[in-house]
Amino acid sequence: MAHTQSNQARLLHRVRRLRGQIDAVERALASQSSCESVLQLIAASRGAINALMAEVLEGHIRSHVLGPRVRPASEQGQAAELLIELVDRYLK
Repeated sequence: MAHTQSNQARLLHRVRRLRGQIDAVERALASQSSCESVLQLIAASRGAINALMAEVLEGHIRSHVLGPRVRPASEQGQAAELLIELVDRYLK
């Protein structure tokens, strides 16, 4: 997966932030924090994982579905851009 290798540092940074958010959920539960606080932490974690999914999926579409030979202005290129936008909106 060349697209994950080229963005490896950024993706790993996202994963590390996500790990920190999950750890915060665990700490909040262990310390019997309020439901509102726990729910807010869970929502933030979900947003972070959705952002990671969107980034990896976009790279997959661009690298493996389209490939380097498909021009962005082509019908297939435009369809892929629309798919990327739709997935991004869905995951937000």
